[in-house]
Amino acid sequence: MEDSEGLDSTSKDVAAAEAVLTVPAQSAEELVAKSIAPVKREYLRPPPVRNGDNKAEEKVVSNDGPSAPILKEKKSKRQLKRERREEQKSALHICPAVAKSGEASSCAYNENCRFSHDLEAFKAQKPDDLDGTCPFLSREGPCPYGLACRFAGTHKDDNGEVANRTINGDNRNNEMNMLIKDVQKLLWKNKMKFPKADAALTLLGLQGNGKKNRTGNNDIADQIVANDSENVNGNGCCTATADSSNNLDCYAQVLEEAKPDEADVADEVRPPKRTKPSVETCPVPPTDAGLILLEKDMDKSCKQSGPETIIENIVEDNDKCLNLHPREKKIIDFRDKLYLAPLTTVGNLPYRRVCKVLGADVTCGEMAMCTNLLQGQASEWALLRRHSSEDFFGVQICGAYPDTVARTVELIEQHCTVDFIDINMGCPIDIVVNKGAGSALLTKPMRMKSVVEASSKTVSTPITFKVRMGYFEGKNRIDSLIANMGDWGGSAITIHGRTRQQRYSKLADWDYIYQCARAAPSNLQVVGNGDVFSYMDWNTHKSDCPELSTCMIARGALVKPWIFTEIKEQRHWDISSGERFNILKDYVRFGLEHWGSDSKGVETTRHFLLEWLSYTCRYVPVGLLDVIPQRINWRPPSYYGRDDLETLMASDSAADWIRISEMLLGKVPSGFTFSPKHKSNAYDRAENG
Repeated sequence: MEDSEGLDSTSKDVAAAEAVLTVPAQSAEELVAKSIAPVKREYLRPPPVRNGDNKAEEKVVSNDGPSAPILKEKKSKRQLKRERREEQKSALHICPAVAKSGEASSCAYNENCRFSHDLEAFKAQKPDDLDGTCPFLSREGPCPYGLACRFAGTHKDDNGEVANRTINGDNRNNEMNMLIKDVQKLLWKNKMKFPKADAALTLLGLQGNGKKNRTGNNDIADQIVANDSENVNGNGCCTATADSSNNLDCYAQVLEEAKPDEADVADEVRPPKRTKPSVETCPVPPTDAGLILLEKDMDKSCKQSGPETIIENIVEDNDKCLNLHPREKKIIDFRDKLYLAPLTTVGNLPYRRVCKVLGADVTCGEMAMCTNLLQGQASEWALLRRHSSEDFFGVQICGAYPDTVARTVELIEQHCTVDFIDINMGCPIDIVVNKGAGSALLTKPMRMKSVVEASSKTVSTPITFKVRMGYFEGKNRIDSLIANMGDWGGSAITIHGRTRQQRYSKLADWDYIYQCARAAPSNLQVVGNGDVFSYMDWNTHKSDCPELSTCMIARGALVKPWIFTEIKEQRHWDISSGERFNILKDYVRFGLEHWGSDSKGVETTRHFLLEWLSYTCRYVPVGLLDVIPQRINWRPPSYYGRDDLETLMASDSAADWIRISEMLLGKVPSGFTFSPKHKSNAYDRAENG
């Protein structure tokens, strides 16, 4: 009976395929006009038959138990916390210290520990080890996850026996920008001081109690900034003006006058106290990735007349290294470099490592919200982490107000190692826009200016910002502002060729990007962004507008991260399914090193792998297309690949993505569910494009 059913299904597939071939063929030009990828006719297949709505394929739920009710009882925070505590006490949630050492007595909390110390129960319930070797075997010392590692069977000591003992320390020894616990506690208690940000805000008149004070300070600040402008020589290096010492005296005087009336209450003036930084670290010297540090005689620039108290608050001396003067800005160069855009969710550290291997020059972390960083949220600070292979790295932050952004950039410069800080002014997500951040700033040009000015005056790290053409379609704003943006203090601007209202629908307007690049001042680099999907797109934009510094690559790198290799080698790479699978293997290995090789780390890696696979399925191999290169707005039809793995990778079904993840990370746990977080409306709707 089963054989006859299989034959029936096979015959149905053959009949459906023949039916597709009997349909009058459309020319490649007709398919391209409809934004459909022109796949060669011999590879076409009928669309897969799905039961019910397409959304049923997006969510795969285990059938082990009865279906959950539609309306779930809302639980209180206390109930959820109690359930988490009970779950942590289960045998599967072994104490990390016990798992590392293999001894129940190694935990410092003993009976007060939140996790289980029952080693025998944990071993009895632990899932089977995964195929392969532990990703930490290549490093010095044993695996930091010990018995909890899903590759524990490969942990061998010198005698060939399973090794349980581990060394102390963080397993991510190749990662930087970790959140220090002491800093997090200060942020939790709202006791972190921001002297540089407060000084810059006061100078700009953005910090005060009355409108009169703001206006007066703003006028004085404009005069000082105009007198304190830096000259640029023929080599592109900044040189300080001759009257820099007088300007710094005026700067200190303005700060003294802008102080509140607390000085009148206390007649006794405190002696100047030199503040000691909480973490004394020397900044990492820049590499040859385009970052040029300005060399100055610090002894001459630091000898200023006037009150020294304010100057000491602005520039902290470090006995181990010399910090740059506030006016001695670092210079960053994006020209002709392959820039990987900051990508939410998928643009994590393991993914950026993959792109670095494939040829990316500049990488940027995922967008982090300023308020969450200032509150010390560990999950938000994790977005700032940097791998040692990222030699030209920046972070992207998003905030609505100058004071919030200025304090955030000061915090990042003090406790992180970055080459530039990017301010997001183009995010179209509703939850961000409703808070006045992201694209909402496009409707408030003066606030945009205040945010960039306050940030650039607070830190010596180069400040860049990313915008869209405008908020509403047909009402572009950047062309009328870009001529004056060079005075804001930013080093570069990235222009996405769409409005907020468009989101990702329609094609990017590169003609408008060219217009803005030609109108931009010489001290402001312009980076174009939108729909770069092949080396031909890159070459076209660079040749049509030499004023562009470079092009940022976003969704094109999500669909095919080897686009960086194609641009550098100037070819269309007809990559095989085996080569693509090896890239996924590298991502999984990087993910296990980043998120951990225990059960939690494996499932976290699986989740982000599935999110990435929801983009890679849109790629159509070069050898299957009638017209090359593929455009990013083309919707691929259902087609057969040149082998079974290529056919599986072309599926837009979440069930097939899970099959690919099981080939790399083993079987999914019972009750596993997955639904893609991001869906691009430029891909889902046929009329867009």
